[in-house]
Amino acid sequence: MARRIQIVRTMPLLISVVLATLSTAAAQEATKFDFQWFKGNLHTHSLWSDGDEFPEVIAAWYAEHGYNFLALSDHNTLSRGMRWMPLPDIIGRSDEGILQRYQNRFGSDWVETRQDPQSGRLDVRLKPLDEFRCLVERAGSFIMIEGEEISDKSEGLPVHLNVSNTAERIEPVGGQTVREAIANNLRAVLEHEEKSGRNLMLHLNHPNFHYAVTAEDLAHVVQEQFFEVYNGHPGVNHLGDEQHISIERMWDVINAIRLSALNSPPILGIATDDSHEYHGKPGSRPGRGWVMVRSKYLTPEHLIRSLESANFYASSGVTLRDVQFSSDSRTLSLSIAPAEGATYITRFITTLRNRESGESLPKDESIGRVVAEVEGLSPSYTMKDDQLYVRAVVTSSLEHSDPSFDGQFRQAWTQPVGWTIR
Repeated sequence: MARRIQIVRTMPLLISVVLATLSTAAAQEATKFDFQWFKGNLHTHSLWSDGDEFPEVIAAWYAEHGYNFLALSDHNTLSRGMRWMPLPDIIGRSDEGILQRYQNRFGSDWVETRQDPQSGRLDVRLKPLDEFRCLVERAGSFIMIEGEEISDKSEGLPVHLNVSNTAERIEPVGGQTVREAIANNLRAVLEHEEKSGRNLMLHLNHPNFHYAVTAEDLAHVVQEQFFEVYNGHPGVNHLGDEQHISIERMWDVINAIRLSALNSPPILGIATDDSHEYHGKPGSRPGRGWVMVRSKYLTPEHLIRSLESANFYASSGVTLRDVQFSSDSRTLSLSIAPAEGATYITRFITTLRNRESGESLPKDESIGRVVAEVEGLSPSYTMKDDQLYVRAVVTSSLEHSDPSFDGQFRQAWTQPVGWTIR
């Protein structure tokens, strides 16, 4: 800084005035930034693991469909380095036209192929993130976030967690139990965060996938702040079954345990695509679930800080103009952006503070109780003294445009508010 001042003092007066004017203009421009909503998906797969499309094609799809950020999260890998994939393997996942579409989109100079001199087989190079991000990123409009799906297992069950904004691949570390595996992988991510000096986000994926993770498991790993309250993959058992509770019911059971028994903050719910298929095939397609994050700046660090502050909501098709909670009046208020032909019902959900039910947690009617149903675009609810928290679920009358389960309507989920740690 001292060196910079010395240089400025040697300049002619006119140049100094010009620099001062430019600095003032820059400062005024900086003050224009205000909090806004940014739309993003934090769970995406490509040909780098078990997806069926090239990563830059996927990124372009999200950028062109109104998203502001995307995390590629292939299984136990980062899209880095030199990697060639046999064209027959690529076609086996998608169809015969995939290479031609890729070339049409980005040009033959961009698409790299090589032919094996012995077999004649054609290979295609998979581009790493640091090479293709320049094609899709736009300052203030769309960014890529490097991520990984840490795909682990314990007790014969899958334990999958997504880390976003990582600086290196994180090896699954396992555990004797599902609960221990979650805690061990979380510890590894926290150690990497400390070592790298980066803001990282870890969330638990699809807990009902193979019914691997229970509400009790997630409740007791109190450092885990996020889980998927909605995942667009049709095979993750979102609604549960006769023996297993739904994911949304799980959310309230987790938070009942954390706030009542463990004196810990609640877990927060995100929505994701978990997209694998991009050619209209049955499976997990893009555009089903996302997060809307309120932030001043579109950077991984600022987005993660807003997520950690619960300054976001999850959506599968409903847009909220605003979400506000008044700590003075203990009132949660929403403003819903209307869609043509849609009506809306907002259910306010809570758990009672002093539960006396003798039922097991999944059946306890004092957990996840709907305390109000409000129609219209400006619903609100004021908490009572005997309530641990309140959250809202907004349901549109419009069916989901690409449902992942039967009877799915477009929804939005706000985070639990009004809670205290005693």
